[in-house]
Amino acid sequence: MGKLKVTKTTLQDALIVEPAVFGDHRGFFTESYSDRDFKEAGIKFDFIQDNQSLSTQAGVLRGLHFQRGQAAQTKLIRVVTGAVLDVIVDLRKGSPTYKQWEGFILSESNHRQLLVPKGFAHGFVTLTDNVNFLYKCDNYYNAEADGGISFKTPELDINWPIDFDMAITSEKDANQPTLTEFEKDNPFVYGEI
Repeated sequence: MGKLKVTKTTLQDALIVEPAVFGDHRGFFTESYSDRDFKEAGIKFDFIQDNQSLSTQAGVLRGLHFQRGQAAQTKLIRVVTGAVLDVIVDLRKGSPTYKQWEGFILSESNHRQLLVPKGFAHGFVTLTDNVNFLYKCDNYYNAEADGGISFKTPELDINWPIDFDMAITSEKDANQPTLTEFEKDNPFVYGEI
């Protein structure tokens, strides 16, 4: 039915994917995922797990998260209700965009999806109340491979649109190590964390 508009980001291998949206006076219809259309667009991942989170308030900050080693995940992210600033950081040593970040507005109205490759840290801050956030993964979650770095990591200097004192975070996210602290104890491999 619909085709995809695929746009490269400034970070190597990360993509914005925009499926066709057909709207009229009743609302809209879109194929949010078609394996055939994605493969025709050169996006060839076998997504095997769907995840969903609900953030009830604006100002919820989740991240920066990743899975390490063999559990590393490629993610296809979209927002069904509300809006977020979604941030990704390339943590693949050897990548030309290593330690660079980029942010994207994903919302129910723009229908954009973000393809986050393995080896990237990922997080978001909600810009509205009642954000339903969905993402597909090409690998199963593994608690032992769970990793993260602080959203306040000074060397990344991420331009979050929120005062950190006002951010609503988990205790885990509030206490993540900086990237420098994490790297001291965890060597990176290109394409994996």
